[in-house]
Amino acid sequence: MLVPLAMVFAIFYFIVIVPSKRQQKKVQEFVDNLKVNDKVITTSGIFGQIMKLDEQSVQLQVADKVNIKVSKSAIGGYQGQPPVVESSAKP
Repeated sequence: MLVPLAMVFAIFYFIVIVPSKRQQKKVQEFVDNLKVNDKVITTSGIFGQIMKLDEQSVQLQVADKVNIKVSKSAIGGYQGQPPVVESSAKP
């Protein structure tokens, strides 16, 4: 009775938890490596260039003399590359 339960837990662990941890590590590494002048896209689809980095936020230049401040977690990836952060919004 205990062995099948342990097998189910092990399968759940390797199918759900391990890939999730890998993805979290990849995203955290991406956010930690952001730097000024990187061209990025947010998870909501806004393209911009990083002008300033704070501990929790990023200032993006989206047009000439137009800067916005967004959370670091809102950065989805570099422009022209596949997204690092998967958008939770599904069509």
